[in-house]
Amino acid sequence: MKRYIDMIVVIICSLFLILFIINRELVFNTVGFSLDIWITSVLPALFPFFVISDILISYDVIRYIPKVIKNLFKKLFNVSDNGLVVIILSMLSGFPSNARNIKNMYNSNKISKKEGEHLLYFTHFSNPMFILGTLVSIFLKKKELGLIIFISHYLPNIIIGILLRKLNTNKLDTNYNNDINNNFGLVLTKSIRKSLDSVLGILGTLTVFLIISTLLINCFNLDNTSSLLIKSILELTSGLKELGSYNLLDKHLLIISSCILSFGGLSVHMQVINELSDTDISYSNFFIGRIIQVILSLVVSYILCLFTF
Repeated sequence: MKRYIDMIVVIICSLFLILFIINRELVFNTVGFSLDIWITSVLPALFPFFVISDILISYDVIRYIPKVIKNLFKKLFNVSDNGLVVIILSMLSGFPSNARNIKNMYNSNKISKKEGEHLLYFTHFSNPMFILGTLVSIFLKKKELGLIIFISHYLPNIIIGILLRKLNTNKLDTNYNNDINNNFGLVLTKSIRKSLDSVLGILGTLTVFLIISTLLINCFNLDNTSSLLIKSILELTSGLKELGSYNLLDKHLLIISSCILSFGGLSVHMQVINELSDTDISYSNFFIGRIIQVILSLVVSYILCLFTF
């Protein structure tokens, strides 16, 4: 069976290689476009948060979170103290930092494999800077939609975490390192290197999926609706940018953009798989969580439309 799968992969890659050569100008333009997106949107939104997240984890940030906040989150989501750190950092950093922080916590023996897989269900948050800045100001050109899109994206994750709280049955006891003697310079340097590896990996994945979507749309001469669907499924940034070029009602922009953010695009899924590749944590819960989140986003954004528009 593996031999046939390998053969299919080789055939598909060979076909795309031929398409790259035939459509080399289109490929060059797409690579330039992906670099532009990475430099203007991805790098500033993720890199500083990646570095800070690593530093906070190294210094056991959980020790400094007020007890009332820890108790509230633990009751809502049934997670350990370190699981709470993953949730908070994922809310602030945006995907795929959830997988990255889960990996770091798991490799440091701060969360169990079971809890790591459980957290994948509901820690898929888009970076707030991306939603409130790039998405509504640059792509959609509808700043007034910022807060409502933010709510319609974040709230479904919170609902998933509450509904599935009983599935987390294996939490590690939190062991605080009361004797932290980290050299800040070394921690910072290590965090920068790890963060650069992550954002460069994101650039590579982003570029590949943008090229694939562009070639599919160009070769099959797809209409606007099909083009939007392909771009949104493969790479959410290009899908959201395409969405902004359509003359749609605000409520339609809200619902569609919320669903695109909730699924994340196969590019983000591949980034999550890449982050988890050196662990035994399964990716499947992440995929299941995104399907549930898309459905809940439809419901939540529709309800918000009733009260807003």
